[in-house]
Amino acid sequence: MTEQYIRDLQEVDRTQVAIVGGKGAHLGELSRIEGIRMPAGFCVTTDAFRRITVEALSIDDQLDRLSRLDPDDREAVRALSAEIRRTIEETAIPGDLAAAVTDALARLGEQAACAVRSSATAEDLPTASFAGQQDTYLNVVGPAAILRHVSRCWASLFTERAVTYRQRNRIDHRTVRMAVVVQRMVFPHAAGILFTADPVTGNREVAAVDAGLGLGEALVSGLVNPDVFKVRNGEVIARAIATKLRAVHALPAGGTQEVAVDLRRQEQPALTDAQVVRLVQLGRRIEAHLGHPQDIEWCLVDDGFRIVQSRPITTLFPIPQAGDQENHVYVSVGHQQMMTDPMKPLGLSMWQLTAMVPMHEAGGRLFVDVTGRLASPASRAGLLDLVGRGDPLVRDALETVLDRGDFVPTLPDAGPAGHGRPPAGGASAPIETDPAIVTELIARSQASLAALRRDIRTKTGPALFDFLLGAFEEHKRLLSDPLNIQAIMAGMEATWWLNDRLREWLGEKSAADTLTLSAPGNVTSEMGLALLDVADAIRPHPEVVAFLQGVQDRGVQDRGVQDEGFLDELAKLAGGAQARDAVEDYLDRYGMRCVGEIDITRPRWRERPRTLVPAILDNVRLFAPGAAEQRFEHGRQEAQRKERDVLSRLRALPDGEQKADETKRMIDRVRTFIGYREYPKYNIVSRYSVYKQSLLEEAERLVRADVLREPEDVFYLTFQEFHDVVRTEQVDGRLIQGRKEAFRSYEALTPPRVLTSDGEAVAGTYRRDDVPAGALIGLPVSAGTVEGRARVILDMAQADLEAGDILVTAHTDPSWSPLFVAVAGLVTEVGGLMTHGAVIAREYGLPAVVGVDQATRLILDGQRIRVHGTDGYVAILRPDREDPSAASGQDSTEQ
Repeated sequence: MTEQYIRDLQEVDRTQVAIVGGKGAHLGELSRIEGIRMPAGFCVTTDAFRRITVEALSIDDQLDRLSRLDPDDREAVRALSAEIRRTIEETAIPGDLAAAVTDALARLGEQAACAVRSSATAEDLPTASFAGQQDTYLNVVGPAAILRHVSRCWASLFTERAVTYRQRNRIDHRTVRMAVVVQRMVFPHAAGILFTADPVTGNREVAAVDAGLGLGEALVSGLVNPDVFKVRNGEVIARAIATKLRAVHALPAGGTQEVAVDLRRQEQPALTDAQVVRLVQLGRRIEAHLGHPQDIEWCLVDDGFRIVQSRPITTLFPIPQAGDQENHVYVSVGHQQMMTDPMKPLGLSMWQLTAMVPMHEAGGRLFVDVTGRLASPASRAGLLDLVGRGDPLVRDALETVLDRGDFVPTLPDAGPAGHGRPPAGGASAPIETDPAIVTELIARSQASLAALRRDIRTKTGPALFDFLLGAFEEHKRLLSDPLNIQAIMAGMEATWWLNDRLREWLGEKSAADTLTLSAPGNVTSEMGLALLDVADAIRPHPEVVAFLQGVQDRGVQDRGVQDEGFLDELAKLAGGAQARDAVEDYLDRYGMRCVGEIDITRPRWRERPRTLVPAILDNVRLFAPGAAEQRFEHGRQEAQRKERDVLSRLRALPDGEQKADETKRMIDRVRTFIGYREYPKYNIVSRYSVYKQSLLEEAERLVRADVLREPEDVFYLTFQEFHDVVRTEQVDGRLIQGRKEAFRSYEALTPPRVLTSDGEAVAGTYRRDDVPAGALIGLPVSAGTVEGRARVILDMAQADLEAGDILVTAHTDPSWSPLFVAVAGLVTEVGGLMTHGAVIAREYGLPAVVGVDQATRLILDGQRIRVHGTDGYVAILRPDREDPSAASGQDSTEQ
């Protein structure tokens, strides 16, 4: 039986996680690396844990109850977790199991001081960090004490923190087992943590060492501040030496004690520079063997290092694969597209196949390599100017990299750019200010879309994929049409011209924001107004309103049924047929849209119309009939008044007639073209809807043929892999499962705006001194000031708005536009001057500040805030949350 319950660490490797847990498997693998020394020890295997759970008769019922708990019900989780821990700790260890542990302990020395560490099977994996969630006990002496602490480690699988983490990450409690590592204790002069990549910046070339005196427990528990060293290329490049007042040491009879540090040692570094460099060399050896950057716990004993633990660093953002050893600088595509969530493999590959420039995947996101444009002085200025106008944080991050001097070499001719957007002011020859150009471009797109819908109907199997590759080329041809690019740039450049010149001549900030109100032909703003018309069709019918309120209330629990059936049920009510027709008409025009629409795998509104119900009900409640037309007309009149005011003031200046004439031409130009800025994206998602429908039909055929378990499995294949599965009718189920697990891990990562090939995430900063203390800085994208209740909304389907609310969210792609009609202001974490949320905010006259770092964390739902859309900051006026009814009707906006 001993072999079943005990494994010596020397017998273990990384493949045995199911037997000895993550920590045990890592320690066993470390013992196989030449030059790495670690304390001797053994593992009490997961078979022992399974034996204890069989002995504890009540635990099955307790686990059933635990699986049904809401992870947000902290009190219930805390109570039941404690009950399970007591059950395990109070279960007597069977005699044969106890004997196996004491026999293994005798080989270390029966009275040897030991460290007893928990080692769960879902711990220390490359995609999930369970650090600190289970227990570790130091300096445990004697068989009875060892057995008692082994039981405590088993029980620690059900600490409140560990239970909540598994629930939030959808890990079944019954699938996780606990092993226990028992190692001979070492009594170090110094101890600490080594990160083989910088845990703050992500730079894989920089290692970070935290060091303190005595046992590492003092650092891990936060009792003392560590000495911090940074090492690059075998050299200490930075150090910060802490004052060491306290340390933790082992007691002779067992246990640990906090002690005061001798005065002469308090200012001394815990390690010499030479020791730090030697430690990092050991870390690099471990990293190379394990294949991931590592978080390593170490001890210094008699000038030799002992490694007591190593786990992957799971918070690092992955690096795009470049295929060479050169330096690269990448810019996030998601920040430009206002969608920084991870995309599934099919979505990534489809966007890559239809994009105008090469894109590189990392962490479920896409990036563009801008190294070539940065290397050429000629293209560098244009790139920095363009990204700076859109998102100053990207520009600052790129300049930060350039200021280092050696990362991006300057080349005389870097060749064509990789950013995928023409340099500011030089896209192509200017075009006439002629609305017929926009009409012609839209007609071309509509004709191409109609041909796609017609021709794809007969395509199935491998022929469908061949057809789609041709359709992608047509897709790119439309986007790269010079006239299309000229029209987009004409509206953007006219906006920049008006803002720059009117600030110079009249001292007025962001004048174009008002001049573009209700600009014609903006398909995204029209989409928001059209939902007001849907509300008009529903409002007169109380039974329909009540039914939709029930759909909203039940939707979270009953989403699938409601999404598929509620429109048919609607038609059975008084006034329901009219209401259903209004919703169906809206879906015919806009049903291809959804949150995160650049990812083809995301469910469209046509697939899940319930998503729109909260916005429809808000519109029913907050607006009177005819609000869409009134709102558009009000904006148009405001723009006309602004135009008259600006031109009148210009004429009073020196050379005023000339300035007024130039400005009038630019106002006409911006109102002609700025609305078209949104149409190419509308065309893209319209085509995506057609692609997706055909691809899902193929997926359903594969399910019927027993090739796939469910149609959505194809979302975890690339386009080419999907093609291969259709052709061969064979699929690697392990590949799909691995992709699903990777996607879940990517959801926990925050993508950087700028990323280097060293892995460094460069955030960029606002270099401004004109913002009040305590205010949250962002980018001003829509002028005006508004005060109101903050509504922090991360899921459009969960929106619940009152008049005067200010929408605070991570990012807003066009699908969020229906909410814009009901709010008084906008704050986002991601965005730029010409991204979709900013354009629509200006269309609707909403004061807006975007690019506010961590806005959804720093602003609490219900707080009263003031958005300074002209000056680019947000002030938190009251730290407490506000009742919705108190906020209504108390806000004022000034343009």
